Amino acid sequence: MNKNELACTTMLVGKKASIDGSTMIARNEDYPKPIGPIEFKVVPANSLPSVYKSQDGLEVKLPSHSYRYTAQPIKGNDNHYFEEGGINEKNVAMSATETTFTNDRFMGADPLVAKGVNEENMPTLVLPFINNAREGVKRLGKLIEKYGTGESNGIAFSDKNEVWYLETAGGHHWVAERIPDDAYAIAPNQMMIQDVNFNDPDHFMYSPGLKEFVEKHHLNNHPDSFNVRNIAGTHSTWDAHYNTPRAWYGQKMFNPEVKQSPMSQNIPFIHHTGRKLSVQDVQNFLSSHYQQTPYDPFTHPDLFKHPLFRPIAIDRNAASHIMQIRNDVPDKYAAIEWLSLGFNSYSPFVPFYTNINQTAKNYRTLGKRISMNSAYWMFKSLMIYIEPHYHDFMDEVNDYRTNVQAYALHRIETVDNAVNSLDGAKLTDQLTKSTVKTTNHISDMTLDLISSLMKQCLNMSHINF
Repeated sequence: MNKNELACTTMLVGKKASIDGSTMIARNEDYPKPIGPIEFKVVPANSLPSVYKSQDGLEVKLPSHSYRYTAQPIKGNDNHYFEEGGINEKNVAMSATETTFTNDRFMGADPLVAKGVNEENMPTLVLPFINNAREGVKRLGKLIEKYGTGESNGIAFSDKNEVWYLETAGGHHWVAERIPDDAYAIAPNQMMIQDVNFNDPDHFMYSPGLKEFVEKHHLNNHPDSFNVRNIAGTHSTWDAHYNTPRAWYGQKMFNPEVKQSPMSQNIPFIHHTGRKLSVQDVQNFLSSHYQQTPYDPFTHPDLFKHPLFRPIAIDRNAASHIMQIRNDVPDKYAAIEWLSLGFNSYSPFVPFYTNINQTAKNYRTLGKRISMNSAYWMFKSLMIYIEPHYHDFMDEVNDYRTNVQAYALHRIETVDNAVNSLDGAKLTDQLTKSTVKTTNHISDMTLDLISSLMKQCLNMSHINF
């Protein structure tokens, strides 16, 4: 999200760190208030204009051919794209963006560019035109070098083999690191890439002349290494309370043997864990709020008014996605995008095969007027009922989330088996129908929960005689 919106948390998982060999890139998409509705749609191949024009005045000529891809554009009070991420027909995933902050020394040497390549347009300019994650890094990097950027951001890319994370620095520079296959990484609104090995092109990419630029402007205060977080990032009191605790909690979940302060400015970006991580582990992290620690605002309500640390799940969650590219099934149905709309502690993650023609109608239904016909408003409304009665309702809500997850996993196994012999248009049509069936059933489960919670809220009213 935009740096002024103080938002988002990213997690990345290499294929040998996951329980089934999948690569995963995931991000909580947080948004300021008031919140504009989000749709989830499929953008057809070759449907983009020849020239992209942003609200800020950026114009970029696009390649003549574009791949089909999924997107979750935010519909606010303007016509910004903000497609936020998705998976294209080549099973390449992109999530953009994770807000970061560049320090004043680096910004003074390389100022931001007002009409640059920003969060508003990154997925639109990159995702429809790439064949693998590495190509995504290179294309976005070249765009930033040519047009500049007006924001500091982190951007994730993945395919079935590789996971990459790119961070911008100043107006024209960038660095990207490949997440080791046996590792995971967490990025919480600050620059996280650390030591860069300029002799390892398999695991690092960067803007031309980055090393020389840093030397020329005397930006490296530890010349025995090239630590991007130290050179271009921030290490503020704000980071210690708003950002680093989220990385600390993720490591506490997956590496409980590691002891460190939640306010540490040296929490490593790359983590190795002794166990394999599942989609559910990533979901649990993205839905977390420091459970079983003194920093959980739901256990310590005073923290709502005076929070010590910013939780991962927050009432500004607008959506959350997990892009899973599986390696244990054929490529033709290997890509699944798990999408959660609304507050992640209440809303479930819903699976979408991405080799589809369109999503269910309620995921494409928007409007400023709140309606249960819109998946976004349906899931967002859960917090209206739950938040005032959190301890009364959470057992029922957790049962609902568990039931949705079990249903979703069973549906994936069922659909995988049913479409294995199909190819081409028949496969895509069947995956579309099956995905709509899955999401419609989960919507029905959600409406049943809302009905139950609303009736209980009515019975809790004290205005009666």
